[in-house]
Amino acid sequence: MVCRAAVAAALLLGGAGCASVPSGGQVITGKPAERAERVDDPYVRLIPVKPRPEWGPAQIVSGFLAASASFDDNHQVARMYLGGQSSWNPGFRPSVTVLTSRVTEPQVVKASANQATVKVAGEELGTISTDGQYTASPRSLEATFQLAKTPQGVWRITSVPGDDKTGLLLSKDDVERAMRTVNLFFFAPDHQTLVPNGIFLPVVNRQTLPTQLVQALLDGPTSWLNGAVHTAFPAGTKLRHRVQVDKEVATVDLTKEARAGSVDQMSAQLSWTMRQLSEIKRWRLRIDGQTVTAGGMESTQPVHAWEANSPDGQVPHGESHQNAYVVGQSGFLGTLESDRAQPVVTGAAGRLSRPAVAPDYREFAGLSPSADQVLVGAPLTGAPTPRVLLNAQEGGRFTAPTWSRDGTLWVVESKKDESWLWVRRRGKPPVRAAHWGLGGREVRAFRVARDGVRAAVIAHIDGRPQVQLGRIAYAPGGSLDVGSFLPVSSELQDAVDLAWRDYNTFAVLGRAKRDSQTLPFLMPISGSAITSLGVGSLGEPRTIAAAPGAPILIGTRSSGKDQVCRQRAPSNSYSPWICPTPAKDPNYPG
Repeated sequence: MVCRAAVAAALLLGGAGCASVPSGGQVITGKPAERAERVDDPYVRLIPVKPRPEWGPAQIVSGFLAASASFDDNHQVARMYLGGQSSWNPGFRPSVTVLTSRVTEPQVVKASANQATVKVAGEELGTISTDGQYTASPRSLEATFQLAKTPQGVWRITSVPGDDKTGLLLSKDDVERAMRTVNLFFFAPDHQTLVPNGIFLPVVNRQTLPTQLVQALLDGPTSWLNGAVHTAFPAGTKLRHRVQVDKEVATVDLTKEARAGSVDQMSAQLSWTMRQLSEIKRWRLRIDGQTVTAGGMESTQPVHAWEANSPDGQVPHGESHQNAYVVGQSGFLGTLESDRAQPVVTGAAGRLSRPAVAPDYREFAGLSPSADQVLVGAPLTGAPTPRVLLNAQEGGRFTAPTWSRDGTLWVVESKKDESWLWVRRRGKPPVRAAHWGLGGREVRAFRVARDGVRAAVIAHIDGRPQVQLGRIAYAPGGSLDVGSFLPVSSELQDAVDLAWRDYNTFAVLGRAKRDSQTLPFLMPISGSAITSLGVGSLGEPRTIAAAPGAPILIGTRSSGKDQVCRQRAPSNSYSPWICPTPAKDPNYPG
């Protein structure tokens, strides 16, 4: 029997916030810093137990696995379970195999007086790579350990599963206790917009967090985003010293290589990344020991500067949020003002289905009633004549159009078990994306993030609609690679529609496993638990619209009539739904 002391641990309060292993998907970003649980909130620290001389092979393996969950002193206690010849060295950012729970009780499958083979089994959820990227990979797992007796007569591990660089086998609970999801920020191809890249970061103690976070930023984006974003830090840039924090002011001292980079852009990346730490209010940048200042800044700058680089873009000056557009009851495209639809575009163009207004308001797009045509129109006033942009193949349908900030229009043409992504840059004809990662899937919805680098879809996977997230990369010749789609959550089934609420949260219409009705949910991209939105009847919800700081809107049909619904108090996620507007297909520009 495995000695219970081997897996017991003392629990202490340390200093970091919680990570959450996705229920089914890939962690892409952590929570937005201004809305997140702080990554340096109190955390539970595990004090590992050292091996005892009387323990047998199974007990040694069990103790080693428990001690591996402690990152103190570079896994010093876990190393005590290893033989002197082992070169096992997971490092400060190890690769991790994440299991649903602790492995089964280790079984000795082969033994002699001085050697033993021990196997463990478990259910794998996914893996975390050395760059912090989580990827779902559900499967059954078996792992084999080799052990031998030392000259002192005690059992020690001589070979870990795979090889000495395999990393760690940790349970979901271990990961949520010992690691944190944090955002690193890199630039989109426009060199202006920041894109969040979420990683799992091991937490050792509060004092090392600022250094760990900045070092992770300097290491660059994860393999998932690599090639789709870029960093302002020149190659070879490193930290000269630990990040020092004194009276809420941090000092980041970079090596001389940073002199070749843009101080403003490096400052934007560092500010957005470090604002996740509540102990830092301002910071100074030094290069090779000398303080440098960004344009218009003092020698120390606030971590909440550089809002112009927000992944969500900027709301026009003087506005609290973007205006919503709806299709009015009498057939017009209008703005939603005080629950009333005010006509903006009339005639045939005003009767388009699923209209989408460009972020710069210069044009709009929509679908024919049967969704087999994509039409565009301009200007966004009067009665312009809509122009057919695309016709679907026989049996095909288009998703609702979506815009990126540069005026590019995106839409997916889909049939059963196949789809094509169409892209129309302003002033040019539409073309199919050269590389489209869901070509063999039926796609129900496609939405480009406001950063222009990430894209959300509802795709049919294994017979049901699933929310997934992919990335958009631009090849040197201008061709597009839109792919690397991975699931975000397994809690929803029968997803109907989605929208980007902010740079890290989806608003989704779907049915949870426990529900019989389609309802609105907030879905964190990190894969954390979804939350239901509002209370009350919504009839038959069909479409959803969302934007940063704006009310979430639902297009529904009840008693044979189209209605647009909102929450009575939009700032309260539990506020009841009301449906005061006779209209359909609500949307926000973009």
